[in-house]
Amino acid sequence: MHLISVNVGRATAVEYADTGTTGIGKRPVPGPVRVSAPGPKATGAGSGLEGDVVCDRRHHGGDHQAVYAYAREDLDWWEAELGRELPPGLFGENLTTSGVDLSGAVLGERWEVGPELVLEVSSTRIPCRTFQGVLGESGWVKRFTRENRPGAYLRVVREGRISPGDRIVITHRPEHEVTSSFLFRAWTTERALLPRVLAAGEALAPDVRETALAYAAGHGARRAVGRGR
Repeated sequence: MHLISVNVGRATAVEYADTGTTGIGKRPVPGPVRVSAPGPKATGAGSGLEGDVVCDRRHHGGDHQAVYAYAREDLDWWEAELGRELPPGLFGENLTTSGVDLSGAVLGERWEVGPELVLEVSSTRIPCRTFQGVLGESGWVKRFTRENRPGAYLRVVREGRISPGDRIVITHRPEHEVTSSFLFRAWTTERALLPRVLAAGEALAPDVRETALAYAAGHGARRAVGRGR
């Protein structure tokens, strides 16, 4: 398991982004690149990677979306489906990996990347209009959602520098069922799964936890009302 590339994006003016600019179209850089916790979504640095830009702070960036990783194996699968080349970084990923089942990564799973950096799987990727715009594929959001190959977001446990070719070692994997793809399904097409994501405990981002708790409370209340009739 290793990094194929480390990718960063510059702010680019586009018509399809709500903010008018986007950093989603990332490009490989030679490294080393420093990775550190960016701080709160609204007021922090945005991305965990030095030199990378997050333009829409409402929905992207912050400590629980510090680093986005996508597997080269999934990019290859999409290349066959779409009949086009998909270079590293096009999906907006900071890390293009080899040998890692990213959609099957468990929330709370920890990686050592290179000699210094430690990351923890923290969330899943939800496709948006900007993602569809940069791909230029009609119906892309629905298609990406249907295939459930979301990759994974990671938070920074210990900062460090990384370069292409660095080895990835999984040092801890929790035993619960909440993978990136499981959370993706719960957030998008199978909302009834939301209470089960609470099994991820402290690995959950606060907004995900709040949504899951609210859903569980509302669902429980509806069941109680139903039993009272």
